[in-house]
Amino acid sequence: MSDKPGNDTDGTIECAKFLPHPPAAVWAALTDPELHARWWAAGDVKPVVGHRFTLDMGNWGHQPCEVTEVEPERLLAYRFAEGSLDTTITWRLVPEGTGTRLFLTHAGFDLDSPMGRQALEGMGEGWPHLLDRMETALTESP
Repeated sequence: MSDKPGNDTDGTIECAKFLPHPPAAVWAALTDPELHARWWAAGDVKPVVGHRFTLDMGNWGHQPCEVTEVEPERLLAYRFAEGSLDTTITWRLVPEGTGTRLFLTHAGFDLDSPMGRQALEGMGEGWPHLLDRMETALTESP
């Protein structure tokens, strides 16, 4: 898989990025609310199955989420935008040398809905930029 996003006809976005940081640091970017807010959105994210939280998506409002899978420093999955998009975001971390290859799968976009199609297109374009912002946040992190 390349570092470029893939928008499949099944309503899924997939992308990967190598981050020159160990899995523990990347995990913190995904699960520490303060660090998470620096690269994506403010919200009380916690790596606890069943934890419900809201992400402040600015112009797109506050999006409710629920953690569905956790394997510390390896996997985090949660339902995203419950009640509107109803998608699932899965982060998979794979150690690679002294860094981490981060795989993102954002699945479940409703291609029969104009909102679902628009979100798939917009988020497909946006995720690579957000992953770049994560790398910047990690580099600037103490």
